[in-house]
Amino acid sequence: MKALVRTRYGLSEVLEVMDVEKPVPADNEVLVKVRASSINAADWYEMAGKPLIGRTQMGMMKPKSKRLGVDFAGTVEAVGKDVLDFKPGDEVFGGRNGALAEYVCVRNAVVLKPANVTFEEAAAVPVAAITALQGLRDKGNLQPGQKVLVYGASGGVGTYTVQIAKALGAEEVTAVCSTDKVEVARSIGADHVIDYTREDFTKSNRRYDLMANVSGGRPWAECKRVLTPEGTLVILGAPKAGGPLGPLGYVIRVRLASLLSKQKVIFFIAQFNRPDMKILADMLESGKIKSVIDRRFALSESAAAFAYFGEGHARGKVVIEVSKG
Repeated sequence: MKALVRTRYGLSEVLEVMDVEKPVPADNEVLVKVRASSINAADWYEMAGKPLIGRTQMGMMKPKSKRLGVDFAGTVEAVGKDVLDFKPGDEVFGGRNGALAEYVCVRNAVVLKPANVTFEEAAAVPVAAITALQGLRDKGNLQPGQKVLVYGASGGVGTYTVQIAKALGAEEVTAVCSTDKVEVARSIGADHVIDYTREDFTKSNRRYDLMANVSGGRPWAECKRVLTPEGTLVILGAPKAGGPLGPLGYVIRVRLASLLSKQKVIFFIAQFNRPDMKILADMLESGKIKSVIDRRFALSESAAAFAYFGEGHARGKVVIEVSKG
């Protein structure tokens, strides 16, 4: 089968589409023919081998795993003998390392795809939307009637964060983004949209119960200014940065600066589980969330897709169409 691989760290020129062995499902696994996948920030960092501290897990001098990608949507081709809830022909989506390939075997992080959603729309969901869901619900403890600010509202995680905040009952959701992405933020239901190139949201009189910081970069002194006295900042992303810590440097600085504050600062890494994936599937089916797709690339164009993603200007998700039906 064809799969996206790299044998060394670097930018998109290290990526190749090569023939690799087709996986065989274990007794408790599902074999999925992948129709579409999408790119997340973690994929880009794994390609680049950054930050350096991450190489303790990824491999110091070269990648431990040649494969990339996590998000997938496709059709079940075969199931292990212990699998009872899926059958060949089922349309599914979920998360699995090495998903940028024609086939993946997956165990728990997979659910049925709603019939009213395309494979590309479903493939855009897993990492970004589960990060938004767990960040708002579990870490931010979002309650109905609260006011939420989403900084970096027009990228992959940001577009789902705006929509899921509304679905969880937020009274008002304010989206912060650049001029060319204002219409995207409006189209996904933001109550207010702030163009940060024209207005400094940290100097307004508005206060929020929860700030979802997707793009990072803003210092704690500015973030705390827009929070209520017991408000919460949930860091869902951080700016690309050099040095051995990379984006973690920003997280550490904000956490340290907030130590004496009653306001909370939370950083976390989302964890896949089937119940949360089912919640997202239900939200997709009901129309409470929709995938915003900026561009689509073929698997053979993966290097160009990663290069475009790395520029940081995507409106929503960058999707890779892996195979046809």
